[in-house]
This record gives sequence, C-alpha cells and structure tokens, in this order.
Amino acid sequence: MRLLPPGALKPRLRLRGREGDWASSPTTRIGVRRGKSFFVDVHRKAKNGEGFRITFTSDGTTFRYVDSFLEMLAKAGDSVFVDILPLHHTDGVIELLKHGVEVYHLRRTTLIAKKREELKLSKSTKKDVKVLMSIGDKWFRRVSEDFLIMRRMITAYRSLLKSRHQLLNKSKALSEHERSMLKPAIIVIEEQMKQMAEKIAEEAGKRYPVYNQLIDELGIAGNPPAVEALAEILVLPEWTSWRKTRNYFGLWKRDRRTYYHRSKTARQALERLTISIKGYGIKAGDLKDVLRRMWLILKTQKAGSPPA
Repeated sequence: MRLLPPGALKPRLRLRGREGDWASSPTTRIGVRRGKSFFVDVHRKAKNGEGFRITFTSDGTTFRYVDSFLEMLAKAGDSVFVDILPLHHTDGVIELLKHGVEVYHLRRTTLIAKKREELKLSKSTKKDVKVLMSIGDKWFRRVSEDFLIMRRMITAYRSLLKSRHQLLNKSKALSEHERSMLKPAIIVIEEQMKQMAEKIAEEAGKRYPVYNQLIDELGIAGNPPAVEALAEILVLPEWTSWRKTRNYFGLWKRDRRTYYHRSKTARQALERLTISIKGYGIKAGDLKDVLRRMWLILKTQKAGSPPA
C-alpha cells in the first residue's frame, strides 16, 4: 500500500465565486469561469508620488497601464485580483461591482515580497503582477460595496482620531497659555468625530442588520465613540471562525510563537469598545469577553456574518 506524503489529506481552503465555480488558485480560474481574470498591481506614480498607476494583465504576457479601474474594461463575470485597494479608487471599484465584476484584494501585502524572494525575482510592477498570479486563493478576500463604503468612512474617522491624539500629546508639553490656544481646535475635532461616528452608525445600521442588535446587546446606544468602534470591529474581520477572528485581533497566547495576522487598528477599535463597556483598566481577557459576546450573537444569526 503506497503511503501518502504528510499533509496530503489536509483540506485546502477554497474560494467560491458569484457563479459558483470552485478553484484552488486564482490562475486556475482562467478557462474555468465564463469571464476573464485580471491580475492588478497598484502603485504610486513615480513622478510626484501623487495618485496611483494600475498595471494589469489577464494572461501574464501582455501588460497594460491605466489610471482607473474602469479603464480596464472588465465585464460582468470577470474577476479582478489586486494587491491593494487605495481609497482613491473606491468609487471605481464600486462601479465594477455594480457591473457584475468580482473584485478580490490580497489579505497581506507582505506576501508579495516573500513570494518574490521565493521565485528569485527582482522588484518591478510587471514581476509583482506575476507574483500575484502565483499566490494561492486563500490569501485573497472578495470585497463588496458595503465593505468599501464603510472602510472609507472608518478611515475618515481614524484620521480625526489621530489628529486629536496628536494635539492632546503636544499640548502636554506646552504652557497653560499655549494649551488654551489649542483647546478650541481640539473641541472642533471632537465635534467632527461625533458627527462622523453618528454617520458611520447610521450607515452600518442600513448595511448590516445585526449591527443594531449588537448595539442593544452591548448596551452602547447613544455612545458615538463606542458605536463607531463597533462598526470597525464588525466590518473589518471576515468572521469565518472564532479562532481566525480572535487571532485577527491579536488575542493569542503570549507563550506561543505565532505568525497569525493581527490588525493593529482593529485591536485599537476593540480596546475602545471594551473601555466604553467596562471602563478603564481593561485586560486582554476583557477584550476577549466582548469579542466572544459579539461572536455568539453573530453565530445565532443566519445572516449574521458580514459580507467581505
């Protein structure tokens, strides 16, 4: 009896597309799906660093350069696999989605450099596209209009939050008089944060029905910072399993070496939400408790898991 090599029976993660076709990697979709598969590298323009340039191919041989995703002329049934999705291109990608094009982005951009080294390739836009073609499908995440809209709003809130932190930190080193000069600016930013948080909560409630239930269950109604943090926590992870969700927020054992992904910004959102619920002086166990409560609520909802 011939023995199978170790790991031969290990199930492979697969990605299911809108048409129901299954494939083990993006490149195998070519010829399987009824549409084309485009592989895209998005990079800043070399001249002044402003804006982004798009390099793409559908066969690994012929490459084209455009400034907008809409210029790719992808049609319904086509798939687009991209390394990053800058906010600058949000509207263009949403238009592709509305025309029936599936869009997937790379979960970890660090895989590009790692795979490039494995293949012994020098860095260039064309070679990075070829590297993208060689990466397995489990590393791509399908995006939706809901995800893209919420991500853009959340990024705007984070920018305000960062500005507030910077002003508060700088004010600590100033005199009383100088600190009083900064106070009006901080108040204005805090008011903008409140308004943005309310808009995020309203939009999340429309796009994710379970969001309002989570607000009630966690008892954070009327708390703008908390409901904004909840929106981040709900939208950013994929909620495919408790283990992966927990690891996404960095809630793994300290005595174990791990290479699991951790989102720093999502972890900060979880900390803000937990502080709103339990007060200051929280520990990792408190973060896990709040996340676990969310997980159990989502698990009981048939449509609880947010789309990508």
